[in-house]
Amino acid sequence: QVQLVDSGGRWVQAGDSLRLSCAASGRTFSSYAMGWFRQAPGKEREFVAAITRSGNWTYYADSVKGRFSISRDNAKNTVYLQMNSLKPEDTALYYCAAALSSGIVSGAPQYDYWGQGTQVTVSS
Repeated sequence: QVQLVDSGGRWVQAGDSLRLSCAASGRTFSSYAMGWFRQAPGKEREFVAAITRSGNWTYYADSVKGRFSISRDNAKNTVYLQMNSLKPEDTALYYCAAALSSGIVSGAPQYDYWGQGTQVTVSS
């Protein structure tokens, strides 16, 4: 069992930067690939970014590539999402997720555990 707690979301203006954190507890954090997803009102949950359990490989949705960066600190059991040049269309509830996998995981059904979500609101 892995418990995930998302944090860092808040209201910002377009062009601002924000860093989300996801703290994990429970089983060995370094055994899990991690990802970030988001869900805007009236829309389906969508993939944002993923990172392998070692942190050596990352993968991004086209909509955030070049603006967002995912990283992890296995010593602190934490994964981060650095978001730069935020746009109003980035407004959503952001979730981190954990998958018992050695590779990159981009599909939501492949994830085993989910955080509770943290709200990011970007105003124009």
